[in-house]
Amino acid sequence: MYKKLKSLLLAMLGCLALSTAQGQSVNYSRFGKGLQFIAADSSFSLKFSTRFQMLYQGGINTTTDQLDDRFLIRRARLKFEGFAYSPKLEYKIELGLSNSDIGNDDPAMFNNASNVILDAVAKWNFAPHWELWVGQTKLPGNRERIISSQKMQFVDRSLLNSRFNIDRDAGVQLHHAHSIGRVLIREVASVSMGEGRDIAVDNAGGYDYTGKVEVFPLGDFEGDGAYVGSDIYREETPKLAVAAAYDFNDGATRSRGQLGDFLSEQRDLHTFFADAMFKYRGFSAMAEYANSSATGGPVVSRTDEGVVEETFVTGNAFNIQGGYLFKTNWEVAGRYTAYNPAAVTNLRAQEQYTLGMSKYIVGHSLKVQSEITLQDQPGRENSYLFRLQMEVSL
Repeated sequence: MYKKLKSLLLAMLGCLALSTAQGQSVNYSRFGKGLQFIAADSSFSLKFSTRFQMLYQGGINTTTDQLDDRFLIRRARLKFEGFAYSPKLEYKIELGLSNSDIGNDDPAMFNNASNVILDAVAKWNFAPHWELWVGQTKLPGNRERIISSQKMQFVDRSLLNSRFNIDRDAGVQLHHAHSIGRVLIREVASVSMGEGRDIAVDNAGGYDYTGKVEVFPLGDFEGDGAYVGSDIYREETPKLAVAAAYDFNDGATRSRGQLGDFLSEQRDLHTFFADAMFKYRGFSAMAEYANSSATGGPVVSRTDEGVVEETFVTGNAFNIQGGYLFKTNWEVAGRYTAYNPAAVTNLRAQEQYTLGMSKYIVGHSLKVQSEITLQDQPGRENSYLFRLQMEVSL
């Protein structure tokens, strides 16, 4: 009898909890779109989603001729977004949980804590076609970096991005968009700390200033596809986006501006980006160029023998990639990247040739991607890198 009463009580409590939850929120959940809730009085909304990437990576060690390989969780994320008080005030919080996400170069700069927060930003649509962003998020740099790591055409971003992207920073951004006939134009200006995300000490040097202009001569892409790898939406008409950005980091303290090692001296860094994206009926192509320089030269210190000890990463890089998505949702893609560091830095130049194949099961929310890359470095034997990755995004 006791067991029956206990079961009945639990069932009643369950129904009450479900009824209460349904009375306070509306849920529009489906796979790949997270859990979505709206307050009964429409004063706020919340969308929660989670994702991870399981990666296998293998390559031949050119020194030992042995296979170096590993399995790892490349990314694991929690994301919260929605609006607060008014649909004109949106917010986004994204947390990184994998070791690749939370590592840091100097514990003192991060208050001896893990580097967990990726995004924490509020977006205020204060007038038609105008938005003010306040908080920490991606700066308006190269297109490849702005594309989410969930929505990439390859397993990971290119060598251009890893050397020159300006990543995330804390500050303010002003976004504007307008049309001239069919042509859409977007402009962004930002002022940020300059040291990257999650810095817990006072600003060093000066601030970082970024400006970007993006033109869509054939109109906007379907589903914000200008920031999505592959032509997932199969554009019915040709679509093109062309952009240029300039970043000035006043008194940079890290070797790559917002990323890299903290160095013993500061330099003013100047970085220029240009990129283009084209899509049409399953075919997609993207090209990027980056150029970075340091006022006063990039090298900070050398050993007594003249070997570079500390240097900012400067030089230029070019990346071009393209692919075709078949109606079966299989895609074949290729990429070529050339990285040319400034000679004075003694960093090693490199070219990479990548061939990739992907299967999109539920768009970018559930997919399997593979690629093989030939890495060509002057003075070294060519090497190959193979990667296989599964993305799961709820």
